[in-house]
Amino acid sequence: MNQVNSILGIKISTLNLEETVNFVFESINNEGIILREDINAFKLSLMKSDSPITKALEKSTFINADGASIVLAHRVLFNSRIPRVTGCDLMPALVQKCPESKKTIFLLGATQEVVESLASKIDTEIGSGVIAGYRNGYFSESDWSEITKQINDSKADFLFVGTPSPQKEIFITSNIEHLTSVKFVMGVGGTFDVLSGVTRRAPAWIQRIGMEWLYRVAQEPKRMWKRYLICNSKFAALLVKEKLKQLARPAKQTQ
Repeated sequence: MNQVNSILGIKISTLNLEETVNFVFESINNEGIILREDINAFKLSLMKSDSPITKALEKSTFINADGASIVLAHRVLFNSRIPRVTGCDLMPALVQKCPESKKTIFLLGATQEVVESLASKIDTEIGSGVIAGYRNGYFSESDWSEITKQINDSKADFLFVGTPSPQKEIFITSNIEHLTSVKFVMGVGGTFDVLSGVTRRAPAWIQRIGMEWLYRVAQEPKRMWKRYLICNSKFAALLVKEKLKQLARPAKQTQ
């Protein structure tokens, strides 16, 4: 897996969407589970205080830049651009390729209505043999053994976990060793809502200019404004601190 310079200690894949999909399908029959993680300003700002996210990133096989903030940070720190590969783009690209590769998926997350709707949509648009099983995302730790048994019994190759952070990181890192058939695990947050049509994703031009976060705030202002205000501010402070440290290194070396 190609890597770039680390951003605040996180090494991020340089592969674009198509290359990432190819890497997954080329590697999926190897021993061990492929754990895909992503990083954005929200996750990075929680890393210092939220051990489940840190643990998930440490266990991951590869990490994609999910947020435009991470792409910007790389340009600020290293004056180069890395591809942004979001869960909303990667999950459907992987699912689309499952029929030809004879792979199946398990959907875990969202409300029962949303996950059923998404499963039905995949059956209709991709193929009836792709869905191995699904379950809503309303569960507690006491349900973990039942859920892992359901996933194992389904014989699914791919597991997509559509619950918020850090719930999905806690579930994945706590249960990944108990998954016997799954070969690829990916947390996708609110992607089920987007793919099922419950939530609208920002238009492509808004995504291109890095303002998708603002579009989300406009959709759910009461829930999202505080998250983005606090986390983006913390991320900006971390980035400035890292840039100042970077600028100070040559001066120290010449002394």
